[in-house]
Amino acid sequence: MDSTMQLSPAAAKRVAMIARKQGKPAVLRLSVEGGGCSGFQYKFDLDEPDGEDSVSETDGVRLVVDPVSLDLVAGSVVDFVESLGGAAFRVENPNAAAGCGCGSSFGI
Repeated sequence: MDSTMQLSPAAAKRVAMIARKQGKPAVLRLSVEGGGCSGFQYKFDLDEPDGEDSVSETDGVRLVVDPVSLDLVAGSVVDFVESLGGAAFRVENPNAAAGCGCGSSFGI
């Protein structure tokens, strides 16, 4: 299993902008919680990494994932997309067998 996680350049740019506005470090935490219409849902926060997190970096912005969530999202890419329907972070998760239309939940 590929345990690497990546932020796209568009996501890194958006995280940096949000962090700057909030006066927080440019560190995006991706975690997975039970719920959503497909069984699991993604959660995003600005947060510092702890010792057990998996950490990757794009353009000076770090993406951190806890060990439990990493089992469900290993190999994923976090992107930021803007469309007529709105703007949102999206997770391109190769482990997801099903997903919902909004892209915020998935099933394994």
